[in-house]
Amino acid sequence: MRSLSRSQPVRTATSTGPTGRFFRREPAPAAPTDRYRTIAYRVATAAIVAEAGVGGVWDLARIPFVTDVVTHLGYPRYFLVLLGVWKIPAAIVLAAPRLPLCKEWAYAGTFFVYTGAIASHLVTGYARAEVAVLSAMTVLTVTSWALRPADRCLPGRQPLRMRS
Repeated sequence: MRSLSRSQPVRTATSTGPTGRFFRREPAPAAPTDRYRTIAYRVATAAIVAEAGVGGVWDLARIPFVTDVVTHLGYPRYFLVLLGVWKIPAAIVLAAPRLPLCKEWAYAGTFFVYTGAIASHLVTGYARAEVAVLSAMTVLTVTSWALRPADRCLPGRQPLRMRS
């Protein structure tokens, strides 16, 4: 086990050793919680991106299954075009490495889509079994938003951090 005392000097890129060579400080290995956090973020984001991308295409194609659900919920068929037009860019933005302001909007949009769908299913009583799936997608959206890396956040705003 490594001692906590500083009996040996730490060699950095500017200090030289006995042989006169420069030593580089190795970056600290990532903590296991950081690795799990990254994995959870990527899994949640992949699920949201896949659902938004495929769902957007299905909405624009107006496949019969999706059209039946939307009409049973009491929405007009053109509502699918509105959803599809915005789901596809949301999927692209959430998968892209930059664009933090657009990501905030995409997360908000997907959150509103899923929670609105939950409310619609509960109010109309149609296909209540889908509420569990929609709730899981809502949780994945919030998880992806909360665990996103700092470079995917707006400047000056850090993602939620776990307290240890």
